[in-house]
Amino acid sequence: MKESTGKVPGLAVVLVGQRQDSLAYVRKKIMACHEVGFRFSLAELPESCTEEEICDALSNYNKDASIHGILVQLPLPQHFDEGKILNVLSLEKDVDGFHPLNIGNLAIQGREPLFIPCTPKGCIELLLRSDVEIAGKRAVVIGRSNIVGLPAFLLLQVIHLSHIAVNLLHSYKSNFLQISIPHEHCLQRHHATVSIVHAYSENPEMITREADILVAAAGVPNLVRGSWLKPGAVVLDVGINPIEDLESENGYRLIGDVCFDEAVKIASAITPVPGGVGPMTVAMLLQNTLEAAKRALHLT
Repeated sequence: MKESTGKVPGLAVVLVGQRQDSLAYVRKKIMACHEVGFRFSLAELPESCTEEEICDALSNYNKDASIHGILVQLPLPQHFDEGKILNVLSLEKDVDGFHPLNIGNLAIQGREPLFIPCTPKGCIELLLRSDVEIAGKRAVVIGRSNIVGLPAFLLLQVIHLSHIAVNLLHSYKSNFLQISIPHEHCLQRHHATVSIVHAYSENPEMITREADILVAAAGVPNLVRGSWLKPGAVVLDVGINPIEDLESENGYRLIGDVCFDEAVKIASAITPVPGGVGPMTVAMLLQNTLEAAKRALHLT
């Protein structure tokens, strides 16, 4: 792209506040953009800022032709109207896939969104490229957030494929496997039987024990114990929870929603935290940004 047009894909992030996990995510995005030669821009705002200031930052990026992808680092502090803010985002630059039109098109069969939310998209890529059978299988998603739970629920039924090199599912039987995804864009439909477990679900461990595929995205450290798993289940741990660790350089370490030491003895494959779903999320973000740049520059 740079050789043919003199331009490179540009990604902008709007960060509000100083959440540890959000700061960690943004650092990884900066590193990834620098590694692949993307332009990166960061708008940092204090938690005390106004919604108008956030919307102004988004509007400026909407008008910036050198920026092809924009995301608001979620979750926002609770006093902000997330829906109102995301509505300001240009649909053509919504590389996180959270614009209402993108989510709506994802939910309706026969429609296709411009972008698919990066974390659930990465989860599905891991399953597909690890040859995990999905059609007809029982899948359970823990958590129903707009960021992961809801789109993961949809994608386990309608699966969109992408085309970049990825690091695949980490199994306790093997190390990471590097493969290449074909360069043609393709769409396949697979039909899992999907349930969502949330804070009001009764006997959640009984529901998860039926899952052939489990996506844990509750944001609760070590919520899923080994006793919650069906032997041979495939586990995607989306949780990234900072817990105090005075021996760590930063004073904390990251753990998932799944108790890894217990689950690894029962699951056939499981993503570690950190280093599992997180890198896939960043990879899907880069892929979405590249696609946005191609559209903007009218490249095939």
